[in-house]
Amino acid sequence: MKVLLVSNSTVYGRGYLDHVEEEITSFLTGAGRFLFSPFALYDRNGYAARAKTRFTAMGYSMESVHQTDNPQKAIEQTEAIFIGGGNTFQLLKALQDLDLIEAIQRRVKAGVLYIGSSAGSNVAAPTIKTTKDMPIVQLRSFDALGLVQFQINLHYLDANPTSEHMGETREERILQFLEENDTPVVGLREGAWLLVEGDSVMLKGSTGARIFRRGCAPVAAAPVMQISALVER
Repeated sequence: MKVLLVSNSTVYGRGYLDHVEEEITSFLTGAGRFLFSPFALYDRNGYAARAKTRFTAMGYSMESVHQTDNPQKAIEQTEAIFIGGGNTFQLLKALQDLDLIEAIQRRVKAGVLYIGSSAGSNVAAPTIKTTKDMPIVQLRSFDALGLVQFQINLHYLDANPTSEHMGETREERILQFLEENDTPVVGLREGAWLLVEGDSVMLKGSTGARIFRRGCAPVAAAPVMQISALVER
């Protein structure tokens, strides 16, 4: 199983997927049929057109799953899947409504390449309980694809000691999750991504992550770093 989980599609000052283009092209080596999921945004046609333009420039032919006659059949026939970012609740609801959860799980475990960005990375975790997104739609369940055995918190922000904001920090919210759950959480900063190959979990990119485990102090991780042992239950 090979999974690429990107914290964000765009970093400040650069274009869509520019910062991770080299990693994506390396990851997709040998892949032919390529399927895109635009379900994390309301304007699916516009989102698919944007992604198609970007991947065409990278030399790939892309089809959007929402424009296929049979989404489940399209999943069965593809060699790679890319699920883009947006609202994680909106994304997971669409996957549930179209009965694509089990189809994606089965195909990825059989060797289909999976790329997630932002919300698309969130749904690769066991649940979406650690997303920062607003629940704008009602879900049947928080359970997600479970392609990895740890939780993810994308666009992770460190606390600003000079800030006068009185709301909870991202760290405080993750620690609240760990009071009720024992699944490790990777707080993935913008500009970072995870390359998962079998039991290997490699932190890559230009920034880094903080890894949270129940009963342990948070661990800072910088790329390039093997974090497999840190994300085990």
